Amino acid sequence: MAAKDIIHVILSSQDREKYQDLHWEGSFQQYLELVVAEPKVTRNAYQRLYDMILSYGAEEYTAHREKMTRYKFFADPISNGRDGVFGLDKPLANLVNVVKSAAMGYGAERRVLLLHGPVGSAKSTIVRLIKKGLEVYSQTEAGRLYTFSWELPDLHGEDSLQPCPMHEDPLKLVPPALRDKVAAEINERSKSEFKVTIDGDLCPFCRYTYRLMMEKFGGDWEKMMQHVRIRRMVLSEKDRIGIGTFQPKDEKNQDSTELTGDINYRKIAEYGSDSDPRAFNFDGEFNIANRGLIEFIEVLKLDVAFLYDLLGASQEHKIKPKKFAQTDIDEVIIGHTNEPEYRKLQSNELMEAFRDRTVKIDIPYNLVVQHEINIYQRDFNKEKVRKHIAPHTIEMAASWAVLTRLEEPKKSDLSLLQKLKLYSGRTLPNYTEDNIIELMSEAPREGMTGISPRYIQDKLSNALVANGEVSCVNPFMVMNELEGGLQHHSLISNEEQRKKFKELLSVVKEEYEEIVKNEVQRAISADEEALNKLCQNYIDNIKAYTQKEKVRNKYTGQVEPPDERLMRSIEEKIGIPESRKDDFRREIMNYIGALAIDGRQFDYRMNERLHRALERKLFEDQKDSIKLSTLVSSVVDRETQEKIDIVKSRLIRNMGYCEVCATDVLNFVASIFARGDTKAGGNKKS
Repeated sequence: MAAKDIIHVILSSQDREKYQDLHWEGSFQQYLELVVAEPKVTRNAYQRLYDMILSYGAEEYTAHREKMTRYKFFADPISNGRDGVFGLDKPLANLVNVVKSAAMGYGAERRVLLLHGPVGSAKSTIVRLIKKGLEVYSQTEAGRLYTFSWELPDLHGEDSLQPCPMHEDPLKLVPPALRDKVAAEINERSKSEFKVTIDGDLCPFCRYTYRLMMEKFGGDWEKMMQHVRIRRMVLSEKDRIGIGTFQPKDEKNQDSTELTGDINYRKIAEYGSDSDPRAFNFDGEFNIANRGLIEFIEVLKLDVAFLYDLLGASQEHKIKPKKFAQTDIDEVIIGHTNEPEYRKLQSNELMEAFRDRTVKIDIPYNLVVQHEINIYQRDFNKEKVRKHIAPHTIEMAASWAVLTRLEEPKKSDLSLLQKLKLYSGRTLPNYTEDNIIELMSEAPREGMTGISPRYIQDKLSNALVANGEVSCVNPFMVMNELEGGLQHHSLISNEEQRKKFKELLSVVKEEYEEIVKNEVQRAISADEEALNKLCQNYIDNIKAYTQKEKVRNKYTGQVEPPDERLMRSIEEKIGIPESRKDDFRREIMNYIGALAIDGRQFDYRMNERLHRALERKLFEDQKDSIKLSTLVSSVVDRETQEKIDIVKSRLIRNMGYCEVCATDVLNFVASIFARGDTKAGGNKKS
């Protein structure tokens, strides 16, 4: 492609109409017409933030008998999910509720929003996402907002535009005595549900300029306003317009002027005084974040002097630039901190005023395995990783991470792994929704400690890089990395915790053994016709059993009693005890009857437990003909090898394995069978 063709591609993709719309300029009268047509252009920072979040939609659902709201914005539709937050619907709903309260003026607008949680729990991601959302929203028709510039004579006598350094709403130019009357007139004409209010004074620079211009034109406000240009404002963190970020640094190299602006010493000679607002740079983070949002990174690491500025900014919506009166601001103040820093705040009596002005929103780690998997699959997927990642590799790493965050259940018959499965939506015998709610209420701080997703991501990366010659990374490679890294993990404070995490890795390894044994079983018994025959045989027998009838033998034609041996050989595969066999059989028959009433036919795949039992029974019947345990030896006859190749092809075709990891998993399961462990967890709760 020639250079001119590349230029053409760029030119053809430009949207000049949108550019002109985003850079609209007009008179104060034109702005008033815009306000009457759409009063929401005057919204305050919290109102705009709340509307931005709602603009992406929300969906209601019920989880553990609690009504929940999932706000689609936090899935990051702006960047196709790059900063999407997984599994934190409840904390995010709490955050949105606080923003809603602030938007309605119920008091939360006078607080610092403090995201509190362990390291790596997505606090920074949430704020980054909100800032990005505000930037994009301000470019839409629904998110419009406006500010103004002054046409002032420069040193050469020519007019130059001097923008308001704090991006204030043009309605602040209305004389204070007339504001209520003007607002009432706008609201009457607009007929909108949103009511315009005019609050706050002009910033020192605009206040000074306003006074000079009024003096120049003899108090003629109309003539003065001819030197005001209204312009559309687009929020931008990079351009420091409406979005500010403040990060703690070395105390010697940082002072509060970074928040509220500083004197421009070069201009003092020009204007003669350091208290002249023209000789002051109103470019502190509070100044430039006006009309939008300011983020405080690790807010509790700030020196006390900075926190004093936060007190007035949050409660009074005012800041105090050096040498000037208190200045009004309109912005969302949001900070984030970790657990140790917050505990230090709680124990510091001198910080009582700051604690009283914060709304703490807990952002815990994920406690659902699939949500944790989603985090890692964003970076470790087929598009980004050249090597093949064996099935269950990421799942096992995610399971271990979640296990480290859970508290031991108080019920003696419930293991931590079973608790993890209940939280992740799996069902266990004798455990209901009420039991899960009870488990959660027993551990309100669950998710506030444990292994960070960052640690898992680091070890997944190590496993991919360290095994350079290997084309496939399997769960054991990752689990070895996870275990090896514990010895030098900077956030593990004692040997007891390290020992516990290693024990949980052993639990995960055992669970992986069960999973792959079951998968190999399914691959061996993946004969649909044989499964259907076995299922039909079982259904015929339990039907006769529950109805106290006999079964006709298809081969001999003789009428016989139900085959108790067959029924129990299937039921035992999923741990149905003798005492509960009648309940299980009636449950299956009732389900089949309910389907028949709806005109539907029963399929064994509809019942996960029965499906698993049939596969295990068929596997038990077929495993001797395959002789999988011979894989651990070097001698495999041709007939057996053909059967093993069929099993391997099923693993590759149906379960996501590659040639390497399919061979590895068959060898691994063969070694288990060779040592005599062939039950494949048939009696385990799952």
